Amino acid sequence: MTNILLTGSTRGIGAATDAALIAAGATVIGHGSRDGDDTIGADLAEPHAGDRLWDAALERLGGRIDVLVNNAGVFEAADLADAAAFDTAWERSWQINLRAAADLSRRAVLHFQAGEEGGRIVNVASRAAFRGDSPAHWHYAAAKAGMVAMTRTIARAYAADGILAFVVAPGFTMTGMAEDYLSSRGGDRLLADIPLGRVADAAEVAETIRWLSLDAPPSLTGAVLDVNGASYVR
Repeated sequence: MTNILLTGSTRGIGAATDAALIAAGATVIGHGSRDGDDTIGADLAEPHAGDRLWDAALERLGGRIDVLVNNAGVFEAADLADAAAFDTAWERSWQINLRAAADLSRRAVLHFQAGEEGGRIVNVASRAAFRGDSPAHWHYAAAKAGMVAMTRTIARAYAADGILAFVVAPGFTMTGMAEDYLSSRGGDRLLADIPLGRVADAAEVAETIRWLSLDAPPSLTGAVLDVNGASYVR
């Protein structure tokens, strides 16, 4: 049985991933805003919340975690003309979208090194890491680019220890967050930029995460898998 810690598991891509992993036979401890039977409540905007979440998940999973999926994230606009709001948005985005994932990844690497079979880290970034984002979302693109660089570094540094690290980089995905963004920025125009003609379904991204978590070959470590309908190709 594979034990998995999945952040941001209560909605959108996270909820679809939780269902896909459980259907595949994994044991999943999720994360959200409040505690539940299989969910640990934690505010990742708080410093060191990732460490506390790791410890709580490790206890619930009997002292063993095999896979960490860093999916939790925020996508909030920053007003360029308002210095205080700009600072707040950057700090919050940096803490949730990158620092919490870094803290959890650090604990995962140490945990995997202490075991005999290594482990896997799957980080959910964004196509924004490569093509940028809107003028109100510098911070989001920067944090996701940092996540990609961090994951590649982990893959190169710890492959010899059996520690594998992957990135999933979705484009627009049909969640509440994407729906709000599409409606605010002219959905038809943005859809015209996607050759597939539609945004991704959360289940498509979830299946990619499930495969990387459980089945992807070790030689794929360090890879970034794009799920964006060919709206950005590299």
